[in-house]
Amino acid sequence: MKGLLIPILFALGTALCWGMYGPALGNARSPAKLPSPDAWSPFKPYVFIGVAYLVIAIAGGLVAMKLKGDTFSYSGAQSAARNWGFIAGSLGALGALCLTNAVISSKGNTALVMPIVFGGAVSINAIFAYTQLRNSMAISPMLWVGMALVVGGVILVAKNTPHGAPAKPTASAEVPAVGASATSDGVQKG
Repeated sequence: MKGLLIPILFALGTALCWGMYGPALGNARSPAKLPSPDAWSPFKPYVFIGVAYLVIAIAGGLVAMKLKGDTFSYSGAQSAARNWGFIAGSLGALGALCLTNAVISSKGNTALVMPIVFGGAVSINAIFAYTQLRNSMAISPMLWVGMALVVGGVILVAKNTPHGAPAKPTASAEVPAVGASATSDGVQKG
């Protein structure tokens, strides 16, 4: 277990950020009551998702490369970093586009979408690892048990997570206007 604390902390940071990605994306939707000229398409926030990826990936990547003493060359033997990095970034961006469409078509129901996304992601990762390693090592049958548990967990989480918009405040919970005071019978005096 020694030496695993840092990777576990980074993995938890990823889970935190990606777990909040869906709700943040849901908040980026145009309010339903906004009139047509002021409303925006669901893809307007997607552009700034890309900007954020670009800024954080480039700035973070350059800083980390400098800290690790890496070169800034992407030619020759270093071309695999460029090629696979572009493929990985494309998969991430396509995943974000698919997630955007999933959230839009579910009318912002991130409680349904997110468990499917992340349960599916861990299962796809396991299947890929299986296809790569099945001939070179023994694969435990518990892999399939774990994947069945993930599917069951996704169903349980998606089914039992509260769905819908937060409750609107009741009239009795409204705050009096500035400069107004409420009497004992709840009537405001201004």
